[in-house]
Amino acid sequence: MKYRIEKDTLGEVRVPENKLWGAQTERSRNNFKIGTEASMPFEIIKAFAYLKKAAAYTNTESKVLSTEKRDLITLVCDEIIEEQLNDHFPLVIWQTGSGTQSNMNVNEVIANRAQLLMKKEIGTEPVLKANDDVNKSQSSNDTFPTAMHISAYIMLVEKTIPAIENLLNTFKHKSESFKDIVKIGRTHLMDATPLTLGQEFSGYTQLLANGLKTLKNSLSSLSELALGGTAVGTGLNTPKDYDTLVAHYISKFTGYPFITAPNKFEALSAHNAIVESHSALKQLAISLNKIANDIRMLASGPRSGIGELLLPENEPGSSIMPGKVNPTQCEALTMVCAQVMGNDVAITIGATQGHYELNVFKPMIIANFLQSAQLLGDACNSFNENCAKGIEPNNKRIDELVANSLMLVTALNTKIGYYKAAEIAQTAHKNGTTLKKEAIRLGYVTAEDFDLWVKPENMI
Repeated sequence: MKYRIEKDTLGEVRVPENKLWGAQTERSRNNFKIGTEASMPFEIIKAFAYLKKAAAYTNTESKVLSTEKRDLITLVCDEIIEEQLNDHFPLVIWQTGSGTQSNMNVNEVIANRAQLLMKKEIGTEPVLKANDDVNKSQSSNDTFPTAMHISAYIMLVEKTIPAIENLLNTFKHKSESFKDIVKIGRTHLMDATPLTLGQEFSGYTQLLANGLKTLKNSLSSLSELALGGTAVGTGLNTPKDYDTLVAHYISKFTGYPFITAPNKFEALSAHNAIVESHSALKQLAISLNKIANDIRMLASGPRSGIGELLLPENEPGSSIMPGKVNPTQCEALTMVCAQVMGNDVAITIGATQGHYELNVFKPMIIANFLQSAQLLGDACNSFNENCAKGIEPNNKRIDELVANSLMLVTALNTKIGYYKAAEIAQTAHKNGTTLKKEAIRLGYVTAEDFDLWVKPENMI
């Protein structure tokens, strides 16, 4: 491999000749060889491109950057956004906790790409300087948290929320379709009084609706950007009204309602907006875990389990048992939920690392957030398309289990009292007989009264 020499304040560094990054990126690449699949998420790099472009426009409007330099920065940022330069961002999550090296990675790539666009060799007199031009009016301490919010907001709005809404709509449809199917309820995993399958699915619908509402409410906090706080939140070395104007341009370029954070000291040193939004993702993970496990158990069998639901048969389930089909979508979704809950622990711990004017766990926090948001979105889409839409009731099995349930005796409570009703149920269970037979044998009701009072459809 051929190399070129790049320089920074610590001296010379050899950089692969065919790469656009510079000395600071190469130092980070060599000093943090941690993890094999832990690259900085591209969503962060794309967010950096938006904010660098916005900063260039703001600096030009503030008359501290030339129009020519602004246009060069914009051209390269657009290439980054369009994913034309992905190979030039090699850094891992496990780097400085402020994300400085990723900020400089973007600065260096923009500067060196501009050099090539102007038909000049990298290493000769620069047309753009990484620090003085691309990073003008900025610090890693305010750019990285800004990129965190931009990337988190876009991920939620474009991927996670639409996927949850699609699954929610499917459950709404199932709730309506199943509204007249009476089935046995279960509490403590034991038989309980009846309800309809539609009512059961309406519970799943409400769980998702509540989680979705919480997640959407958290977007307002994510829309507040730290850019303009520079090193410690004071805005040192920024033009007048820079923070407000740069947020305006970010909003314009992304199409989303970003605004400047009201307090930059909080924005740099804490990440409560990320904690809040991820708590909503955790809430959804808890709800989805419950839903997927319920569906998996209700479909268990098909002959030796509960078997009330019929799930789509997507693939063979066993390499040794012919004909076996497993609830794989439920299993995949619950594994994703476990990962999201684990990510929440990491984010919570990361958010505690705000010492004085800077939180120093930024890369880990946002990497876990983006993974959770991506996984939940993908898993909801997969579960919706390959499982939820195809769920059907096993009416024969549902009717059989309702008829066989001892808890239908609850309908007799108001007629003969709790204790006599309990005696009927316990005797029937002990003798392996029916409620009706034991109720008549014990002399507590007539056959006619039993048929009149014990009607599952009247107990819902």
